Amino acid sequence: MIAQLSLPLAGRAGGFVSDMIRWFIMVAIYDICIGTIASVFGVSRIVACFIFLGVLMLISFAGYILRQRMSPPADQ
Repeated sequence: MIAQLSLPLAGRAGGFVSDMIRWFIMVAIYDICIGTIASVFGVSRIVACFIFLGVLMLISFAGYILRQRMSPPADQ
């Protein structure tokens, strides 16, 4: 049995080939980001991967805080 890694987008018909192409594009972008971080800071790729994940977590945390501040409180 093959597990599907991503949920299909609503209203978009995609097949195995389009999912595979999308996956390869995402991997290439992540590889470019991690490779750039590794070469700029002079660290190994695993350390660059952790730096990349840390930056993604900071961005998501900032988005969460921004969303909490922008949404009205439930008390009103």
